[in-house]
Amino acid sequence: MCSLRLAYVSNHRRPLSDMRPGERGVVAALDDRDASRADRLLALGVTRGATVTVLQMFPGVVFQCDQTELAIERAVASAILVDLVSF
Repeated sequence: MCSLRLAYVSNHRRPLSDMRPGERGVVAALDDRDASRADRLLALGVTRGATVTVLQMFPGVVFQCDQTELAIERAVASAILVDLVSF
């Protein structure tokens, strides 16, 4: 028997820095105006389609991206655009 979990992806796109702890989403895009920042995020696994869950917002932004827990500065989090997901 297999379990199926359905998620609804809304069209509420916002930067990761504007999310609250407990909110979930799917990475929609990275702001690539700073190419080195975008490359670092990609190397960490923050890619389009990855699921993210915000864990805390202070003092830095801590979130889970797929199976990895990451801590980044708010300025970096603002470069990650997320489509909110509700279950």
